[in-house]
Amino acid sequence: MTSVLYDAQGPRAKRRNILYTVVFLVALAALVWWVYTSLDEKHQLDWALWKPYLGGGTEAYSTYIWPGLQNTLKAAALSMLIALPLGAVLGIARLSDHVWVRVPAAVVVEFFRAIPVLVLMIFGLALFAQYTDVSSDDRPFYAVVTGLVLYNASVLAEIVRAGILSLPKGQSEAAMAIGLRKGQVMRVILLPQAVTAMLPAIVSQLVVIVKDTALGGAVLTFPELLASASTMSAYYGANTIASFTIVAVIYLIINFSLTTFASWLEGRLRRRKKSTGAVLSVEKTVDIPGHAGTGTSA
Repeated sequence: MTSVLYDAQGPRAKRRNILYTVVFLVALAALVWWVYTSLDEKHQLDWALWKPYLGGGTEAYSTYIWPGLQNTLKAAALSMLIALPLGAVLGIARLSDHVWVRVPAAVVVEFFRAIPVLVLMIFGLALFAQYTDVSSDDRPFYAVVTGLVLYNASVLAEIVRAGILSLPKGQSEAAMAIGLRKGQVMRVILLPQAVTAMLPAIVSQLVVIVKDTALGGAVLTFPELLASASTMSAYYGANTIASFTIVAVIYLIINFSLTTFASWLEGRLRRRKKSTGAVLSVEKTVDIPGHAGTGTSA
C-alpha cells in the first residue's frame, strides 16, 4: 500500500530499517550504561546524595525548590500576560494599510527581535538602577520581566502576523462583500480563526519564557528555580548532579504539561469551529455586530 507522503517499503528496505533500529537501540543502551557506570564510579549515585530529595523529607522542597519555582512561574506568567496583548497589537499594526502605523511597528519588532534576551535583561537592570526607585532586591525580577516582555512581544507579533496571513484571502473578501469594515473583519472573522492556528506557536513561546527565566538567575542573581539548585547543592554538599537532576525533572514536567494542554485546547477549538456546511441567509447576517441585513455596514 502506498501513501501520499511516501511509497510502501519493500522487503530490503524493511530489513534495512530493522537493522538500523537494532543498531540504534544497542548504541543507546551502551550510552546509558556508560553514563550509569561513570556516575557510579564517582559515587554520584550514593543514596546519601539523593536522600534530601527522595528520602521523604520536605526541607529541600520547602526551603529551596518551591520558592525558586514560585519566582520562575511568577516572572513567566507576568511576562506572558504583558507580552501577548502587546505582541498582538504590534502584529496587527504590521498589517495596517497606513504607513505611519506599519513602519514604526515593523521597526520595533525587528529591533527587539534581533537583540538577545539576556542583553535586554542586563539593560533593564541598569535602567531600573539608574532611573527608578526600585529596591535592589526587586530589580532582578523587574529586569527579567522587562527583557522577556520586549523580546517575546516581538516574537509573538510575528506569530500573530503569520497566523493572520495564513488564512485564505477569500475570508476577508467575503466579509467585506457583506459590508463589514476592516476592523470588524479583523475582530470577528480573522482573529478567531487565526487563534487556533497560532496556539501551538504561542504555547511554544510560553515554554521558551519559562526556560529563559533561568538567564536572570545565572546573571542577575534572580532567585528562580535553576538558581535554587546551586544554593541547594552547596547547602547539602557535593550533590550537584542530584540537585540539577531534580530541577531538570521539574522543568520537564512544567513544559510537558504546557504542550499537552496546548494540544488538547487546539483540538477542542478545532472541533468547536467546524462548520456545518449551512449557508446563512441575508436575514441571519444581521446578527453580526455592526452589520445590517441589507448588506451595508451600520
